[in-house]
Amino acid sequence: MKTNKGEGFEHDLEKLEQIVQELEGGKLNLELSLGKFEDGVSLYKECKQTLSRAEKRIKILTDKLKEEEIE
Repeated sequence: MKTNKGEGFEHDLEKLEQIVQELEGGKLNLELSLGKFEDGVSLYKECKQTLSRAEKRIKILTDKLKEEEIE
């Protein structure tokens, strides 16, 4: 499943939570469950990458703040 970059992290996380609920509900057949699981893995990876990029940005910003405090 490809996520639409314009929809954002919150949208991807919401869709991932929805998939988890559907899978936990136990009402899907095997094929649908596998498809949902694949979609969930893709969304998980996208969310993880987004969080990683955000963490890197935060580190850069906090490092800059520390440098300014030293000067």
